[in-house]
Amino acid sequence: MPEVKLITTEDGSHSLYVPELNETYHSFHGAVNESQHIYLDKGLAIWEEQNPKKNARILEIGFGTGLNALLTIKHALTTQKAVNYTTLEAYPLPPDITDSLNYCEQLADERLPSYFKKMHAEKWDVAFELDPLMAMKKIHGKLEDATFEKDAYDLVYFDAFAPNKQSEMWTLEALEKAAKAMAPGACLVTYCARGQFKRDLKALGLEVETLDGPPGKKEMVRAVKPKQA
Repeated sequence: MPEVKLITTEDGSHSLYVPELNETYHSFHGAVNESQHIYLDKGLAIWEEQNPKKNARILEIGFGTGLNALLTIKHALTTQKAVNYTTLEAYPLPPDITDSLNYCEQLADERLPSYFKKMHAEKWDVAFELDPLMAMKKIHGKLEDATFEKDAYDLVYFDAFAPNKQSEMWTLEALEKAAKAMAPGACLVTYCARGQFKRDLKALGLEVETLDGPPGKKEMVRAVKPKQA
């Protein structure tokens, strides 16, 4: 596990800085704002609007601090729509770090602290129920070594470190794993809007949209797997 340092982003929420990579887990402009905009507002909420009778099966590439999962259980509790959440992480954070993160205080929801603690404390590679509205499984491993069931997910949160920091996560072969795991009609959302990344997604048969990014970032990407695929 590389060394990490706790930092506070512009919206008051914490993130982590990795000196070895000179990289942060989230945007300096606001960790909560970034994750909410990309993965919930432009990801899960849109998918649910388009699929009102279905419950989403989510694959997250990069569990990290658990912020995306926390926002997802908050969303599920608010909408009362169940989700099934699978997340992949090569370098799980130790409890002294996760216990220091202030997301629950920032989100001001008294239901969340117990969920945040539980999602980090539960064993890896074993399915568990975070809540009746959210089944969860954390996979401990690298994307290049992972295998996913074909057409198994409706939504992919692609939240790896940036391509210039963790290039192995953004190769065509790595992206192909995510694309094959997506069911027809599924979408992938990410903060990355680099040209080569978008070209690779198109080469894999996905329909790529460039959307307005969160505060401090001009663009983000949503890619949809055609339903006839």
